[in-house]
Formats: sequence, C-alpha cells, structure tokens
Amino acid sequence: MEKKQIISICGELASGKGTVSKILAKELDFGIYCNGDYFRSLAKDMGMDVTTFNTYVKEHPEIDRQIEFNATEYAKTHNHFIIDARLGWYAVPESFKVYLKVDINEAAKRAYEDSRRKATENFASIEEQKADLQKRFLLENERYYELYNVRKEDETNYDLVIDTTQMEPQDVADMIITEYKKWLEN
Repeated sequence: MEKKQIISICGELASGKGTVSKILAKELDFGIYCNGDYFRSLAKDMGMDVTTFNTYVKEHPEIDRQIEFNATEYAKTHNHFIIDARLGWYAVPESFKVYLKVDINEAAKRAYEDSRRKATENFASIEEQKADLQKRFLLENERYYELYNVRKEDETNYDLVIDTTQMEPQDVADMIITEYKKWLEN
C-alpha cells in the first residue's frame, strides 16, 4: 500500500484530537477533514444531543457508512491533510495512523470546560459529563464493531499511540510530527 501524506488522528473522547489537528495543520500546512464536526452538525440539525444521535445512528447505519465513505472519497483526490475522525485510520489505511488516549477523569474535565461542546453536550456537572462520555464510548464501540467489525481502541491499528492525559497539545503535535517524518522515510 502506497503511503499518503495524510495523518489520521483518532482517539478517545476529549483526548485532544481537534486541538492537536489544528496545531498539526498549521505547522505542516495541511488541511483538516473533521468527521466529528459533520456528526455534531447532523445531531444539532435533528435536534439531538450527540449521545442520542449516537443511538439514532446505530439504528440508521446508512448515516454512519456515509460519514466514513466521505472520508475515504476525500482521500482519493486529496493529500496533505489531517483526518480528525474516530475511524480515520480505517477509512484511509494508507495514512499515518495516530491514536490519542486520555484518562476518563481528565476527559470529563476537558469536555465539561469546552464551551464549543455546549450546543450538543450541556451537563450540570463533570460527573454527568463523565457518565455521558462513558456511554458514548460504549455506543460507538458497539456500532463500529457491528458495522465494520473493528475496535477503534485496538492499539495495533495505529502507527503511534499517545496518552495525552498529562501532555500539552503542542507536545503531542511535536511528537506526532517527529514520528510522522520517520514513517514517511521508511
């Protein structure tokens, strides 16, 4: 399989995928393809929070397949971009595949304090946010296994795995760039 100059950033909820993708895009002069933005906009358009929409999509797998198909199609005619998507590694296997992990307590804190999430995730406490993140994780895992027979958290799917719990986004991006350049050379 021929390598493409595409980095797929996958990972756990609130692990820093979006923030790190933006840093990488700026430093590498890459574009960004973000499935999560599309998913959230569909949820909002349908008047659902993201967890309810996750359940809805499980019952309507054609939506999920279309989201992943769009990423695959985009990669056929584009290069030099970041895919910010849970299954970006699956949709574009010739990309440099990165998985970001994070402790659930840190993830809940990050998500709760992220004002951009309030339109589709508005919780009264960090504990409510944590419970929702755990529920979404399970819903996504079930859906991806049923539809694609894959486990997104299986670290063998990736070229690089980083635990972002105690890291600054810039340090994560720097690590990815270093390993990405090595990957391109081999």
